[in-house]
Amino acid sequence: MRVTKYVITSPESEILPSDIAMHIYGSKRDVHVKETCFGVIINGEKDEIEDLVREIRAMDPNGIFIKDRGFPPGDPRRCRGHRGGGPRPGFFMLECESKMLPMISRALEAESRNAPLPEAAPEKTPVSMERLVEIIKDEFA
Repeated sequence: MRVTKYVITSPESEILPSDIAMHIYGSKRDVHVKETCFGVIINGEKDEIEDLVREIRAMDPNGIFIKDRGFPPGDPRRCRGHRGGGPRPGFFMLECESKMLPMISRALEAESRNAPLPEAAPEKTPVSMERLVEIIKDEFA
């Protein structure tokens, strides 16, 4: 059974997508690799991909994340080249998820050190109407 996975690096990780791709090429495994701005997409037999994912995660356990992908690289149902350009379906969700990865990486790092997690920022409250009017008057006075 063939599977496809995203290997996504946290923006704060020192491991680059090209480092992961070079590691995969060096492993001489029979997998298809596509480098992306977020990491790499790998496609191959399930057992081979699972072994490869373990190796890759070991490069930066708190900064490399794995996500299943339903379609192999170049699949005409998802490939921009076959759809006439534009962002591929799911790109914006992946972009949104990748913005959260630094926080997740830091939490995993703190957990691995058994360090206390930083306190959450206090909840912000909206400015009252009276205070807003006061600010505007001060600004234009």
